[in-house]
Amino acid sequence: MKEITFIINPISGHGQKKIVEKSIEQYLSSKFKLNIQYTKAPKHAIELSRTASESSDIIVAVGGDGSIHEVAQPLVDSHTILGIIPMGSGNGLARHLEIPLNIKKAIELINQQYYQEIDLLDFGDVYGLNVSGIGFDAHIAHQFSKSKKRGFFSYVKISFKEFIKYKAQEYTIKIDHNDSFKTNAFLISLANSSQFGNNAYIAPEAKINDGIFELIILSELKKIIAPSIGLKLFTKKIDSSKYVNIIKSKNISIKSTSDFAFHIDGENMGLRKEINVKIKPSSLKVIVPSPIS
Repeated sequence: MKEITFIINPISGHGQKKIVEKSIEQYLSSKFKLNIQYTKAPKHAIELSRTASESSDIIVAVGGDGSIHEVAQPLVDSHTILGIIPMGSGNGLARHLEIPLNIKKAIELINQQYYQEIDLLDFGDVYGLNVSGIGFDAHIAHQFSKSKKRGFFSYVKISFKEFIKYKAQEYTIKIDHNDSFKTNAFLISLANSSQFGNNAYIAPEAKINDGIFELIILSELKKIIAPSIGLKLFTKKIDSSKYVNIIKSKNISIKSTSDFAFHIDGENMGLRKEINVKIKPSSLKVIVPSPIS
């Protein structure tokens, strides 16, 4: 009998802890030996996942992209499979992988146990699954991490407030060991998959199993064109904007003379002056509904 562990963030999904419990009991196949754990603090999911991976065949992250990010860390290059029940405000990775947002359907998908290996972004001491980056979105992640209110609407409120006063910053970028170049950027995203979440596509053509990732540079942005940029995000046309440059790569270094905010999968990573990232191909097993195209 295979052992399966569900690691639940009780805060995600507006605290639908009881609903998740009942759904697991009702819809999870009886062929599994079930174990349920709850996170109590940031980074706790990493510890729970590491312990569970010693005996569990499948570990399911129940939460948003941040929870999935933590649960996945100990599973890199292991035989343990990651399952996902999306319960966050954006669910960017789950949407890219076409994992159902409905709890029942997500559990039924786990019962099928069909999985594939995906690439990761390797930052040296931590891995990114979805979209990471610096600049405006990282600044918002930094501000959001300090907010007492969670959820999508709180995130939007902070974004509008900070957008008015945020200014582009100069960065030095080196791609695949080629000559470096300088650029002023409103934000720089490192996309392993296609979207931030809520179907906001920052890298419409990104694939999560092709052995490369995409660097997206949004140049210094005039506030008056922000609505058109937003529209392009939600219509998968951001790559058509003259303010956006997308470069495929396997290895990137980004530096600045000033501190910049940095996030991985939407999680605030504090302030840095330099980041280095490389692709780590086919290094995490994830339950998906069908072959990843």
